[in-house]
Amino acid sequence: MEGTNPVNKKLAAALSGGAVLVLALSGCSSDDGNDKLDAWAKQVCDSVQPQAKKIEAANAAIQKQTSDNSTPEAVQKTDAQAFQDMSDAYKAIGAAVQNAGAPNVDDGATKQKNAVKELNDISAAYASLKTQVDKLNTKDQAKFADGLKDIATSLDKLSQSGNDALKTLEEGDVGTAMAKQPSCKSASASASATGS
Repeated sequence: MEGTNPVNKKLAAALSGGAVLVLALSGCSSDDGNDKLDAWAKQVCDSVQPQAKKIEAANAAIQKQTSDNSTPEAVQKTDAQAFQDMSDAYKAIGAAVQNAGAPNVDDGATKQKNAVKELNDISAAYASLKTQVDKLNTKDQAKFADGLKDIATSLDKLSQSGNDALKTLEEGDVGTAMAKQPSCKSASASASATGS
């Protein structure tokens, strides 16, 4: 079974890049008073935290599968479930940012709209990766490894392109307000631990 392992490690590496994405959802802390913005940040951070844990768990499942000498069937099953979980988590984070309304900053509505669109796009991208994994040929080791390689490449792109609107959402006061929230702090800490 050695054939799947190097590719699967590549997959795991690409994945840990992507997981940190959400947790772009925290910034550096300072204490400018903006109660409305603090309330907005609390609402978003509290919603993000369980989703960040879900993404982290999905990540860990794939990492674990790569360290075992797993069969293609086991890898397929784990990866498909992980991508589904990630898709659901990003969708839920998008909904949380949508439901929180626009943050109380300049261009808040535009930033919010762009971030929600991006989160939904990421969710759709993970859903399509799940479909790709489901279609892989587990009976043919070489084909399976090639298929995983393509998925790892897509993941790489996803993790690089994914966080522009989120970064924009979190510039300045929004990032500051989010950084003060304990739920964002813990989400961010756990993500940077998995992303290393």
